[in-house]
Formats: sequence, structure tokens, C-alpha cells
Amino acid sequence: MLFSRERRPSRGILRAGSALVASIMMVAGVSACAADSGNSTDVADQGYQSGDGSVRTWAPNERGQSVTLTGTDYAGQPVDSGEFSGKVVVLNTWYAACPPCRAEAPTLLEVQQKYAAQDVQFLGINRTDDAGAAQAFEREFSIAWPSINDESGNAIATLAGVVPVKAVPTTIVLDREGKVAARVLGQVEKSTLDSLISDVLGENA
Repeated sequence: MLFSRERRPSRGILRAGSALVASIMMVAGVSACAADSGNSTDVADQGYQSGDGSVRTWAPNERGQSVTLTGTDYAGQPVDSGEFSGKVVVLNTWYAACPPCRAEAPTLLEVQQKYAAQDVQFLGINRTDDAGAAQAFEREFSIAWPSINDESGNAIATLAGVVPVKAVPTTIVLDREGKVAARVLGQVEKSTLDSLISDVLGENA
């Protein structure tokens, strides 16, 4: 009778395997600064998506309830998205040390300036930064719109009750009734955001 001897991998192979696993984990993490694991029910039952820049839109008759976000900005002033009723609202989650957030900031500013004279309001949501870090970011990128200081998580929780916010950055476009019309998970491209805003503006033209 022949007996086989268990062959254990050499230390070199083990080290190479560990390096490969670490590389795979690093690649998986670059699509967004933060993404939650687990399953979630989407507005249209799409479930979880990674922050890869994927876009989801909803036709007017598919949209759920209106979203109203409240809080204070980093200057301590009250913010209430309900005051923007009748406008298209662009929500953007971010924090100062997030590389995709920094990369997309000039894009957001450019698109915001394009629609500044129209019924479009930008509003940031930041769960991470204190006032010093957030305001430094806003000065660096000439951000003129307010951001809710959401250390409590209340704004994100309210938003997530309507549409999953699974990555930072996430950009959401609300229609004139405050309903979710579109969502981009991850860094948003200029042409994409421009098109989404234009489409929602045109719904009531």
C-alpha cells in the first residue's frame, strides 16, 4: 500500500501568496473611499453596487417619497433642503481626505457654475470632517455651496431610507419635488452630471 506524504508549500510560496492577496485587496479598495458591505434594497430593487461610477436613474413615475435633509453647515448656519423646493438639488457626499472627492471637486464646481443662473442647488453631506478640515477643503476648491456637518449621521440615514448611499463620494440628483431622480456611486464625470441635471431640469420645461 502506498502512502502519500502531505506537501506543505515553501515559505517563498507562502510569502508570494500573501503579497498577491494584499495586492488584490488594494485594487478592490480604489474604486471609492468607503463602501459598506452587505445587502440593501434599492429604490428599484437593484441591491448593493460598488462605488465604480455606476449610474442609476428613475423615471418620474418610478420615484419614491420626497427627501428633506436638515442640519447645520460648517459655519454653524442651519440648512434645510426643503427650502430648495421647486429647484433641482444635487447632493454630494464627501470628506476632505478622500482622493475621489478631491478629484471630482473641480468637476462639481464647473457644473455648478454652469447652472448657477438656473433652478439648481448643490448641497454637500460630510460625516467625517471637523470644521477645520472641511472649510480648508472648501477654500482649496472654491466650493460655494453649503455642506451639512453630518457627524451624527442623521442626514445620511434620512437619505439612505430612500436610496442606498453605499460609497463616498456618492452624487444624487433630486427633482423639483425633492424625489430621487438619479444616483452616481463613486466619482462622477462632468458629462454624466451635466446630462443628469439637464434631463431633470427639462422635465418641467
